[in-house]
Amino acid sequence: MSDAIDAQHHLDATGLLCPEPVMLLHSKVRDMAPGEVLEVRATDPSTERDIPKFCQFLGHTLLARQQDGELFLYWIEKKR
Repeated sequence: MSDAIDAQHHLDATGLLCPEPVMLLHSKVRDMAPGEVLEVRATDPSTERDIPKFCQFLGHTLLARQQDGELFLYWIEKKR
């Protein structure tokens, strides 16, 4: 999936536990332009719940997500 999505920004939240991944995500998205895409890498399983809720609550688009072993990957487009 990552080959098909061009992410302009990247956030490595591996090794961090709730609430840190979402706090860093919120800060990173704030600095992005509308329509830009962020790729997030995380190892905390709670991100499976928290990141989609974050996107839904703030109006961003969760373009895709995938799991590779213990690594969770998310592609988020900032709302336009």
